[in-house]
Amino acid sequence: MGWPRKLSLGSGLLLFVFVTSHFLNHALGNISLAAMEAGREVFIAIWRNWPATILLYGAIFLHVLMALLALWRRRTLRMSRTEGFQILLALFIPFLMPAHVLATRGGHEFFGLNDSYLFEILSVWVMLPQNGWLLAAGLLVVWSHGCIGLHQWLRLRPWYARVRPWLLTAALLLPSLALSGFAGVGKQIAVWAQDEAWMAAAMASFRIGNSLSALSDFVYGTLDYIMLGTIIIVALILLGRWARGLWARRGVRVTIAYPDGREIAIEPGLSVLDASRLAGIAHASVCGGRGRCSTCRVRIAAGQADLPPADEDELKVLARLGAPGSVRLACQLRPTADVAVVPLLPSNVNPQSGQSRPAYLQGSEREIAVLFADLRAFTKFAEAKLPYDVVFALNQYFRGMGQAVEAAGGHLDKFIGDGVMALFGVESGLEQGCSQALAATAGMARALEHLNDQLHQELDEPLRMGIGVHAGAAIVGEMGYGVATSVTAVGDVVNTASRLETMTKEFAVQAVISSFVAERAGADLAAFEVRQVTVRGRAGTMAVYLVPNARDLPGTGPAGAKADRRRVRVKAPV
Repeated sequence: MGWPRKLSLGSGLLLFVFVTSHFLNHALGNISLAAMEAGREVFIAIWRNWPATILLYGAIFLHVLMALLALWRRRTLRMSRTEGFQILLALFIPFLMPAHVLATRGGHEFFGLNDSYLFEILSVWVMLPQNGWLLAAGLLVVWSHGCIGLHQWLRLRPWYARVRPWLLTAALLLPSLALSGFAGVGKQIAVWAQDEAWMAAAMASFRIGNSLSALSDFVYGTLDYIMLGTIIIVALILLGRWARGLWARRGVRVTIAYPDGREIAIEPGLSVLDASRLAGIAHASVCGGRGRCSTCRVRIAAGQADLPPADEDELKVLARLGAPGSVRLACQLRPTADVAVVPLLPSNVNPQSGQSRPAYLQGSEREIAVLFADLRAFTKFAEAKLPYDVVFALNQYFRGMGQAVEAAGGHLDKFIGDGVMALFGVESGLEQGCSQALAATAGMARALEHLNDQLHQELDEPLRMGIGVHAGAAIVGEMGYGVATSVTAVGDVVNTASRLETMTKEFAVQAVISSFVAERAGADLAAFEVRQVTVRGRAGTMAVYLVPNARDLPGTGPAGAKADRRRVRVKAPV
């Protein structure tokens, strides 16, 4: 994150804290006016001193300046709806909020006004009731703008999904309480104001004397300058952007090629993400192009040697992902020569895609153990049962198999029909992965026995399964499309494990385990028959162990069986 974004974020957080404390003070109106005034004393003690004043108004200046700088530096106004709405809210603020600030803090500093809650509420409820609606709208605009900014910043945090419902509740509840407190006290004051003696005493408490008209002239005169200045500055920035674009289009053009054959010619200085937006190409960018989420990342297919190097901030994000050197962030990459890119994520990704994740998800070759399991004669079982019974039995089977894999420390890759594929040792290494695969094999056998016990009244004959386990080098990574994306593996070891599972039918055993797995796991499988088998697609033969009942595998004795029985619970259909 560059220094302009850091300044914008820091100043924005300070302003959000100020607005939150102001809303909490307003919310005390649900108790009484006296409670609001007591809360105001604390509020003023915190914010109305010179250090806090310099900090607060410095934050306002910096936040506005960084917003204008971001608008100038942005090379295209195409953006997400959320980001566009946040900017639109920001443009409303100079027209809605300055009058309130000028009348309270300005009146206090320049006219000696006692800007109590009584003064503020009396002003908008009795003297200038039309301003009450503007003030309420301004508060909601400021709050909404801040909440969107806070959401955009926090949604990349892994813990945010858990607390988001609570934060959303607070974001809705706090302004509701603030406005209801302000309105409730306002109604009471409107009644009191009908008493002339009370009204005279109230006006005297403000210590404004004959300066009320001067204060009004100050507020509205200054407000006119603020609104006119806002219009002029924004117009000049937009005009300057337009002129800059015209000038840039007269110079050298850079061509960006995309996988679908589209090519976009842009002026140097535009990022790849800018180019995608200008051309209307859907391109993932959860953080809006701020270089934080990494979801816009692309692989450089051609022209990498001529690209400007990544800066320190971009390198940090790429290192967090474990991305190879051919991957860059589209929002930070500003090509100076022709380049071909391949976006790596679909345009509809979620914020979790930008979180720090293991490097192997990008794709790497690893030595792992692979397990395949499949139910025997399940088609015959399904033909004789109602659909509900079939789905129920399958779900209980998948539950037991999945728990056995997870209990052994493996990764449940996928369910294929009535089959299961699992990976072991993806992060822990081959030796431990092979041990885990053997433990999972035994655990699955025990889980199937337990399932048969639970469903024996529903089954004509016990469910049977075959398991194949092999280990070796495989390409591991996150593969798929959209919601069907998952961590999986491809390669000869996967095919071999699948074919060993098929051999369980031929040899009438529950598991066929390659000798390589046993060797790497350090397991003594001498009690089981060894066969030399030929696997389709592989040259030569390989040694495998034929295991009639997988629960008899060594190192997975009764204690493990008892633990698995506690984990695998099923209920018979009702």
